[in-house]
Amino acid sequence: MNIPLKKKIIIVDDHPIMRKGLVSTLETEQGYEVTAQFERAEDAILAISKYKPDLLIVDISLPGMSGLELIKNVIFQDSKQKMLVISRHEESIYAERSLRAGAKGYMMKFESSEIFLKAVRKVLNGGIYVSDEIADKLLMNAMSGNKPLMNSPVDILSDRELEVFELIGRGKSSNEIADQLHLAVKTIETYRSRIKEKMDFKNSTVLVVHAVKWIESEKYI
Repeated sequence: MNIPLKKKIIIVDDHPIMRKGLVSTLETEQGYEVTAQFERAEDAILAISKYKPDLLIVDISLPGMSGLELIKNVIFQDSKQKMLVISRHEESIYAERSLRAGAKGYMMKFESSEIFLKAVRKVLNGGIYVSDEIADKLLMNAMSGNKPLMNSPVDILSDRELEVFELIGRGKSSNEIADQLHLAVKTIETYRSRIKEKMDFKNSTVLVVHAVKWIESEKYI
């Protein structure tokens, strides 16, 4: 009798407690094996060819290279690699951007273990996982021929700039953003300057006002 091979999974998340929780949940299911864990995207990229995982579980905010940049790099190497994003960032803001980068699923970190395992199974089985709300929005846009993000003012921002813009809109200072994204304060200030230039904001006050309005508005998300 042949024993089915376990699905190999790599977790990329900079929070040890989060990684421990994900591993614990996966280990309750037969057929899954967490072969490696990383807190940096750069380390994960180097290990993929070694472990040949069936699934990558990726966070958006990582020290150094972001999760979205990791996804793009992995897809460039292997367009068939399956990846699931699990993040504290709002799904309405990042789900489509993650799918466009090459991920096959997106879910929020506060979801239950049951939802997490459902997402893992769906992605491993060749499907795409997002919440019903986001799935409906994507379907409606597909049916109407719209490109959801292309009408958004934030579409001109890079992935990291979008993270910074979102956190500004949530009232975070440059120091707080730097701490959350594991970047230098000077780097965050550079991103703020780029955002102001790209979005034609006259000063930091205008930037903050628009970031807050964008977060609160359903128009763009």
